[in-house]
Amino acid sequence: MNILMISSTFPYPPTRGGTQVRTFNLLKYLTKNHSITLVTQQEDGVAAAEIVELRNVVDHLVIFNRPSEMPTTGGILKKIHRLNKFLFTGTPPNVLNRYSVEMQSWINNFVEENKCDVITCEHSVNEIYINPDFQKQVKTLVNVHSSVYGTCLNQLKTGISENSLRDKINLPLLQRYERSYCSKFSQIVVTTEEDKIQLQAFNPSRKIAIIPNGVDLVSFPYRTNDPTGYRLIFIGAMDNLANIDAVCFFADEVLPEIQKLYPDTTFDVVGSNPVPAILRLQAIPGINVTGRVPSMVEYLHQATICVVPMRTGFGIKNKTLEAMAAGVPVVGSDRGLEGLSVDNVGSSPRALRANTPEEYVKAISQLFEHPELRNDLSRNARQMVETEFTWEQAGKLYEQLL
Repeated sequence: MNILMISSTFPYPPTRGGTQVRTFNLLKYLTKNHSITLVTQQEDGVAAAEIVELRNVVDHLVIFNRPSEMPTTGGILKKIHRLNKFLFTGTPPNVLNRYSVEMQSWINNFVEENKCDVITCEHSVNEIYINPDFQKQVKTLVNVHSSVYGTCLNQLKTGISENSLRDKINLPLLQRYERSYCSKFSQIVVTTEEDKIQLQAFNPSRKIAIIPNGVDLVSFPYRTNDPTGYRLIFIGAMDNLANIDAVCFFADEVLPEIQKLYPDTTFDVVGSNPVPAILRLQAIPGINVTGRVPSMVEYLHQATICVVPMRTGFGIKNKTLEAMAAGVPVVGSDRGLEGLSVDNVGSSPRALRANTPEEYVKAISQLFEHPELRNDLSRNARQMVETEFTWEQAGKLYEQLL
């Protein structure tokens, strides 16, 4: 097949963020048997060598400049203007900000000239480039990653919204938007059953398939020994709202209680682009904010426990799968363990679940005190990843849909 993949997020290197990880690994699998044309946008921080490396993976790489984004702050008149534009166009400002007229023209011409059999939008933000009439010529698929309506609703419910008044106003608009854009596609792909239920409620006639995330087992090898000690770790891009909230919650409400019991406990926050709210945590004894590191797995292998205290953000978390693949015992929230069967009755435990500070203290203490429990979780989780969550398996499912 000739496949046109649209990703306004430059999907390389695949260590830069969750969108990049999923897009690149599915793309890499499809290139085995199909001709891939990838149309994307240049981003700050992408090196020339990285463009060359991505170009070597696909058959054709087409890169456009990213439009200058309109500021998301400003006076009341600017806010009213953004809201009116959302009301009038039906498209959220963050999607419009990435829209490139030149890129749209190129895609239109590519489709009109019958150069592809299938179009995939890697992340729902790329839906803006799909004309409803495209379905008459080619199969169109959107790889949603996570529901924008569901995410906004969850942030309001958990009280972590950056601007609750704005999000309350936007919520019905996001519901309308999600229902509308889904209607343009022959096929919708999500990562978890929860997201499928969310989108199916808006689009009962749409075909929705679940394709979970995976792990590159070569990049995340199983560690050869338990480092013991009292070393906690969180991994992820540290300019992401859900990650920022998770780390601040853990650092402020959980870590002090852990350190009362285990004074030598440290907490490594490992990930690119730490924002000021994260950098300020370095003043807290025991916390180490690394920024981007050459090898995430090296930090994982040195950790006693990986914590995934997410309170928002839908879909399977790459950070959870990567820690499990590396053999690090995981303590995570319902959001952090979404889409994973880790503690079903009658089956071997693969992680410990916690949502409140008290539950985190209990779970982490159990693992600090019982090396045999750490070993059991480590072994069971790695086995689950090997059998259910590799990019090879996800790629096969994606290929079948296309």
